[in-house]
Amino acid sequence: HRDSARAGRRTTLPPAVEWLPGDAMRREDVHRAAANAEVIVHAANPPGYRHWRSRAVPMLANTIDAARRTGARILFPGNVYNFGPDAWPLVSEDSPQNPVSRKGAVRVEMETLLATAADRGVRTLILRAGDFFGPHAPASWFETVMVRPGRPVRSITWPGEREAGHAFAYLPDMAEAAARLLEVDEARLARFETVNFGGHWCAPGIAFAHALARAGGQPGARVKPLPWALMRLAALFAPTVREALEMRYLWREPVQLDNAKLVSLIGEEPHTPLDEALRRTLAGLGCLTPQAAGPVGDAAEPAA
Repeated sequence: HRDSARAGRRTTLPPAVEWLPGDAMRREDVHRAAANAEVIVHAANPPGYRHWRSRAVPMLANTIDAARRTGARILFPGNVYNFGPDAWPLVSEDSPQNPVSRKGAVRVEMETLLATAADRGVRTLILRAGDFFGPHAPASWFETVMVRPGRPVRSITWPGEREAGHAFAYLPDMAEAAARLLEVDEARLARFETVNFGGHWCAPGIAFAHALARAGGQPGARVKPLPWALMRLAALFAPTVREALEMRYLWREPVQLDNAKLVSLIGEEPHTPLDEALRRTLAGLGCLTPQAAGPVGDAAEPAA
C-alpha cells in the first residue's frame, strides 16, 4: 500500500504503508506513486476546501492518466454534492445529478471525466456516502464544527435543522465496504460503476448529536446550533468559511442513500453501532476523559 501526500504533511501510518511525498497537481508525482498499483484510491481534495474547479479536476486528470498507463482501477469516494431537490430524499445510483452548488457541479464534472475515461479502458468504482467521520478523519464537519479536538465533550455544535435527517459514513466501515467491493468478480461490475454506501441514517438529524453526547460520557451536554448568520459575516473575510457556507442546504434537507445495490454485491453492509463508532472517533481525537473512555476497541476493525 502506498500513500502519496503533500510534502511536509506526513501522518502516522501503519507499517505496511509506504509513504511518498508528492503533489497530486504534478502528473509525474502521481505516476511515481501509482507505479505497479492495482488500485488507485483518489481521495485528494483541494486544501482548505477552496479552489475546487482549478485544482480538483487537474488532480483527477493526473490520476486517470496514471490508471490508463498502469491498468489500475480507480476507487473514488463520492459524496452527495452531485444531487439537487429532484433526487431527494432517497438517492439511488441512477438518480438525476442536477447540483445546486458550485462544488456539486465540479463533482459532476469529475465523475463525467471518469465515465469518459471508461470508454478508453480505465476502470472506476465510485463508492458514494454521506458526511464522513472517524478516529483520524481530518477536515470533517465532525472535528471542525461539532466538537473541539483534544477537549472533553462539554457541548456540541449542530450544523443542521434539528428534524432534517442526515446521512453519515463511519470511515472504517466505508473502507471495509470498499475492500469487499474490490473483491467482487469484475464480470458483475461495469467498467464505470457507482455504488451507494448507506452508513448511519439519523432521522431526526439531531439524534446524531445526542448519540455523540452519550459517546462522550456527557449525555446531558448542551447541543447548540451553528450560528450560520455569523458565518455569513465571517465569509466576507475567510474563503474557507465561504466555501463551507455554500453547503448549508445539505444540512436543511434529508438526503439518504439507498444501499440496496451494495448489499446485492457484498451482502450485509459493514456497520459499527453508532455509539461505538462515535466513541472510537472521540478517542482518536483525544476528546474522551479517562472515565468516559473505558475500553475502546481497535478503530481499524469495524463491527459487522
